Amino acid sequence: MDKKRGSFSNKMGFVLAAAGSAVGLGNLWRFPYLAAKYGGGIFLLVYLILAVTFGFTLMITEIAIGRKTGLSAIGAFKALDKRFNFVGYLACVVPFIITPYYCVIGGWVVKYFAAFLTGQGSAAAGDEYFNGFISQATAPVFWFALYILLTAVVVIFGVEKGIEKASRIMMPLLIVLIIGVSIFCITRPGAGAGVKYYLLPDFSRFSATTVLAAMGQLFYSMSLAMGIMITYGSYMKKDSSLEQSVRQIEIFDTVVAFLAGLMIIPSVFVFSGGDEAALGKGPSLMFVTLPKVFESMSFGGVIGAAFFLLVLFAALTSSISLMETNVSIVRDKFGWSRKKSTLIITLYVLILGSIVSLGFGPLSFIKIIGLGLLDFFDFLSNSVLMPIVAILTCVCIGHFIGSKTVEDEVEINGPFKVKKFYRIMLKWIAPICLVLILIFAVSEAMGWIKV
Repeated sequence: MDKKRGSFSNKMGFVLAAAGSAVGLGNLWRFPYLAAKYGGGIFLLVYLILAVTFGFTLMITEIAIGRKTGLSAIGAFKALDKRFNFVGYLACVVPFIITPYYCVIGGWVVKYFAAFLTGQGSAAAGDEYFNGFISQATAPVFWFALYILLTAVVVIFGVEKGIEKASRIMMPLLIVLIIGVSIFCITRPGAGAGVKYYLLPDFSRFSATTVLAAMGQLFYSMSLAMGIMITYGSYMKKDSSLEQSVRQIEIFDTVVAFLAGLMIIPSVFVFSGGDEAALGKGPSLMFVTLPKVFESMSFGGVIGAAFFLLVLFAALTSSISLMETNVSIVRDKFGWSRKKSTLIITLYVLILGSIVSLGFGPLSFIKIIGLGLLDFFDFLSNSVLMPIVAILTCVCIGHFIGSKTVEDEVEINGPFKVKKFYRIMLKWIAPICLVLILIFAVSEAMGWIKV
């Protein structure tokens, strides 16, 4: 039995790993799509305001819980108050649901990167290429399996030698790539209109749904209510400033999301002749619309390969954190070694992920509440469980266990500069906002409201 718990070597290692977890497909795929759908600049402005208020409150709470207890979500909530042990179990369900289907999408990213790298960008830009690929029985499962093995290799090496080392390499490369591709995209002829749409707030487009959509995106983008930040917090050393670290993670996450929008929106704007509808393609934006955009560019093959490489880095840093959370939960619960825990979790993800992948092909007849397998698991985790876990976390810490638990942990490294603001957000504003997110997300998914 291996009970030794790893830790990050220093604050920067923690920040890069946690930022890597936060920076994922939600930033590079979901954010530009939502920004386009909800008014461009006004969505961006609302998102930035929420990042430094709502997002900060939830993230510092989870990281503080993890560092204080030195445990993953199940053990952490039990250690704080046995009455709320169930919140830890509920939080742990989320990464077990998300990891398999997230890695399926990761496999798609690997496939597209390989296509552009090998000069098949023109084929990838074809109208039926994506649907033809995901509807197959073997090819999507192969690329998914390759992706999950890449993830597992990093996790099996542990916190410092695996996760931290990978994050130190991938995060700087991701930033360099996204800046480079963004500069190229915004300097294309006609891109100015897309940049203007994205950066200049049009207050006439502001609505309650804009706020709720931005809040929901922030919530998912920052890896909250999944047990991830609690797990990473448990690996954080006491001499690292909590408040400062959370601010740095937020900056990383927000900058990447901002640059993703700057990269994608002007490009699609130019390609579509300014048609906003082309931006609202949702899931098909990355795998159908963008390959067509790259194909229309000079050096499109190179740009496409660079784009899918940075998406791969972003996806990997998030799937690594998801798998590490699962591994940490199993280790804390059963006392197994890291190697044994990682192998069991990898096998679980391979089995369930393969079933999800086949949901677009041989198993496409399976529908749950009218949704395919991937869409159902995404709805269950993102729209239902994550908001519920976050609400329970705020209520438990804010009204029962006491915000002092978090405040004292933060103040180990100096004064908590926004303590009063944090307390109000945790107790009142964040729970109300989260309830609204839950109602909005479920209502939209069930077709009760149209936005």
